[in-house]
Amino acid sequence: MPKTPAAEVAVGARSVRVTSPDRVVYQATERTGEITKLQVCQYFAAVGEPLMRAVGERPTAMERWPDGWREGMRLATGPQDREGDGFYQKRLPKGAPDYVETVAIRFPSGRTADELCPTEPAALVWAAQMGALTFHPWPVRRPDVDHPDELRIDLDPQDGTTFADAQRVAQVTKELLEELGLRGYPKTSGNRGVHIYVPIHTRWTFDEVRHAAIGLGRELERRDGGVTTAWWKEERGRRLFLDYNQNLRDRTIASAWSLRARPGAPVSTPMTWQHLADVTDPRDYNLTTVPDYLAGGDPWAGMHDHSYSIEPLLQLWETLPGGELNWPPDYPKQPGEPPRVQPSKKVAAHWDADGNRIES
Repeated sequence: MPKTPAAEVAVGARSVRVTSPDRVVYQATERTGEITKLQVCQYFAAVGEPLMRAVGERPTAMERWPDGWREGMRLATGPQDREGDGFYQKRLPKGAPDYVETVAIRFPSGRTADELCPTEPAALVWAAQMGALTFHPWPVRRPDVDHPDELRIDLDPQDGTTFADAQRVAQVTKELLEELGLRGYPKTSGNRGVHIYVPIHTRWTFDEVRHAAIGLGRELERRDGGVTTAWWKEERGRRLFLDYNQNLRDRTIASAWSLRARPGAPVSTPMTWQHLADVTDPRDYNLTTVPDYLAGGDPWAGMHDHSYSIEPLLQLWETLPGGELNWPPDYPKQPGEPPRVQPSKKVAAHWDADGNRIES
């Protein structure tokens, strides 16, 4: 069978070449028919303007699925995992067009990389041509990539919880933020969760913003028994996990308007608070429906017209009991951090009062 010739997708004044345009990226579901690579590229062209408001000038990792996504496919866990079907691309691949720009970023290890830094929608369509379905932007913009301009609240449903639980907790979060003089902007995660972004002043470090997220999470735990900040999954139970570590350097959340590697090409979709409360199934917001949804306006337009202080959240961190929580395993051990071992596997006699293992 002859190979399908490349297609062209118009993006502003540019035209992006799309090879293998009829490749099936998403299989048909009850909500959508088969979705091809060309349709994915056309989607990102259609949402280019609001997507640029979300990721423009930000270091952005690409979640790439070169052969499309199918049930049972797996995302690689790291650079050494060669068996994954999809992977995160944190360094811009060679051969990118001249209009695809980068920014230098530093990982927790101290190593550096030149990561995609979108400056126009064509760069995002090019990334989709390379198999990117989801964009993972840092909460910073160049030239200052060391001071976040967003606090990101990731309400992650655990086993036994539902999107309805995330909706309820999101409303509690909204009320708490408003009490503290802050404003949050919600979106669906593209699955069962909810993300809430708060635009903040760029005077704090990643570590300080992480502490602000812990303070917020602890107050939510006080107000709603369905919330937890427990790092270890075995301690979370049937509650939503507020993933405070998503605010650290090189930790990212799927961007607004990104596709997700899930059945039916769902989209992580920004909403007003009222709209979020009325949603019955987040899967209704997908590649085929979101362009029409956007015709009513971008709920996040103007989000960064005003920014907020995280001092009220840092006060919660300072005053609520609990102390330091665990950091991700690729970070150096931090002062006051609890032991990096599952509680069920911890033998008290093997650890000192500071959480350090006692060598035998």
